[in-house]
This record gives sequence, C-alpha cells and structure tokens, in this order.
Amino acid sequence: MPDWDNYKGLARDRGSLAFELYVIKSRPLGTPEQIKQMLPAHLTYQQALASKGKIFMAGPTSDCTGSHMQGFSMIIYRASSLEDAKELADGDPMHSQNLKSYSLCKWLVNECIPSLIPDVKKLRDE
Repeated sequence: MPDWDNYKGLARDRGSLAFELYVIKSRPLGTPEQIKQMLPAHLTYQQALASKGKIFMAGPTSDCTGSHMQGFSMIIYRASSLEDAKELADGDPMHSQNLKSYSLCKWLVNECIPSLIPDVKKLRDE
C-alpha cells in the first residue's frame, strides 16, 4: 500500500472525493452516572466545535446487537492534521476527565450519496 498522502493524491486523480477527516472512537472508562454528569459539559464543548465547523458528525453507537447503549461514541472531526484532531479530542471533557478513552485515525471519504457531493467537495476545498 502507498503512504497516506500518495494514496490521497491517487484517489483524487481517479475522481474520488478524497475528503480527509479524523475519526475518534470513544469508549467509556467512568461509570454511567459519571458519564451522565459530564454530558452537559461534553455537549457544550461539541456544540462549540460544531459552530466552528470542526465537527463533521458525532454521536453515540449501539452495542453489536443494535439494541443497547453502552457509552461508546464516534466523533468525526474536520482538522488540519492528526495533531490538531488529537488536541480537539483531548479538549473534550469526557477525555480530559478520564471518563472516556479514545482512538484516533484518519478517514478518507471517497464516495457518498450523489446529492451530498457538491457540499462535500466544498468542505474539502475550504
């Protein structure tokens, strides 16, 4: 496999969107009650980032059956680098207060539903 930046260039050359985002997979460390108490601060932080265009999407995920909440979540950041995305994640009260841990990786969006393509291209090129 080519390195990331080469692959991103190849994807764009072949007509893919090649829109780079950063995925946070967050898992609970604290008790459900601790997490519930921190939720207002977390949401305030998320809303502030969203208003600045730093969050593409965010929300909780279910267990593997799709029937239960387990405190896991996914946040997709718009950031200029992996380091900047890490700073955003570290600033989240859930993470800074050690109520959740996270993993971080880049995500290259190459396809989406056709009606979103103009908006995704606009975001990509900002």
